[in-house]
Amino acid sequence: MHLCYLIWKVYDQRRDQQCYILNYQCYKPSDERKLGSERCGKIIGNNDDIGLNECKFFLKAIVNSGIGEETYAPRNFIEGRATNPTLQDGIEEMEELCHDSIAKLLKKSCISPSEIDVLVVNVSLFSAIPSLTSRIINHYKMREDIKAYNLAGMGCSASLISLDIIQNIFKSQKNKYALLLTSESLSPNWYSGNNRSMILANCLFRIGGCAILLTNKRSLKHKAILKLNHLVRTHHGARDDAHNCCSQKEDEQGKLGFFLAKDLPKAATRAFVDNLRVLSPKILPARELLRFLIMSVIKKVTKFHVPKSAAGGIGGGTSNKSPLNFKTGVDHFCLHTGGKAVIDGIGMSLDLNEYDLEPARMSLHRFGNTSASSLWYVLGYMEAKKRLKKGEKVLMISLGAGFKCNSCLWEVMRDADDRNVWDDCIDYYPPHSLANPFMEKYGWINNIEDPSTFKHKLAQFLQN
Repeated sequence: MHLCYLIWKVYDQRRDQQCYILNYQCYKPSDERKLGSERCGKIIGNNDDIGLNECKFFLKAIVNSGIGEETYAPRNFIEGRATNPTLQDGIEEMEELCHDSIAKLLKKSCISPSEIDVLVVNVSLFSAIPSLTSRIINHYKMREDIKAYNLAGMGCSASLISLDIIQNIFKSQKNKYALLLTSESLSPNWYSGNNRSMILANCLFRIGGCAILLTNKRSLKHKAILKLNHLVRTHHGARDDAHNCCSQKEDEQGKLGFFLAKDLPKAATRAFVDNLRVLSPKILPARELLRFLIMSVIKKVTKFHVPKSAAGGIGGGTSNKSPLNFKTGVDHFCLHTGGKAVIDGIGMSLDLNEYDLEPARMSLHRFGNTSASSLWYVLGYMEAKKRLKKGEKVLMISLGAGFKCNSCLWEVMRDADDRNVWDDCIDYYPPHSLANPFMEKYGWINNIEDPSTFKHKLAQFLQN
């Protein structure tokens, strides 16, 4: 009897340690903040350090990025103050995002701010005093015993790091609500120099964020959208090449920016492979693992080698496709929208088709790379398209500076159909073409040979 009691107690405790998502709310700025081709031209034209060669690089990078014309920029970018930001610009950007997404989330979840037990905020490139968590607590007058965590410098994979913190808290404390806010600050982080490895960040990153309400309350299981089954974190910070491939630093002229090295795809691929090596046995069925084991033995016995894929690997590097079929244990793939090359690389490595990659491609086109929050825009697309059905599995994969690769597997708890930030445009996605209009509008720049006339011609073009 005592043994049965102990077994039941362990089982009962495990049920109270589950991590559920009750609701989430992505952030969408007002239409006046949309960064179309004309506004992009004005921002570049106002930057005295961007010459003809840099502008040609800008044009090529934006056209090949997979980003459309309806992404969003910070207010100071729109007002022509991208190169002269203030501390207040960063604070206002974060407060606007926090207040909008959190207020909408609490309203549709019918939860009071005083019921929140844990608050986790991750914003990599902005740190203020008081912290963002303190500002949120003050604005919503949350309880004095709330547990607050403010993460900075964790890169594009910070969302799942925040989730890991909440999951670990849920394992030791029962009946808790947790609020996770994930975003990135762009207002003070426009790079005004001419280093191409740092200009690239200006082309890729856009405003975005998401507020997520989680719980481990067993009584709310029937209201949950997703249940967290597994989470794996991989960190290659001990490797010098991985550590240095993605960093914030000053260029030769002392101008601060976000540096993306040429060996970034190699570091990303290595972290991605190591992460999947740990995750695979946790999420794939026994029959797939057995098939892989048998095939591995046959290859060793016959000394048969499969040739390398010509275009596998993240970012276009060369790497084998995964020998495992992840579709045997995963129904939907929620990929970080780091850029077209990142999506293509992960898709090739996992042998995914266009249907699997569509949510990530459309999120990149509509909202751009919103850093750590990008996964939730992809999830929102799946939900708005009514793809998520009860019992299905969703795999999230994120990559970030450090270098890190984090992944997790969710189980869908009920059919989900909330349109979230996709409400006004989901019926038009996917569009007939993802061709970027920037080349059609600014392609004439590639024909200019005299750098001294470039700024004058650009100004005339924008005026007309």
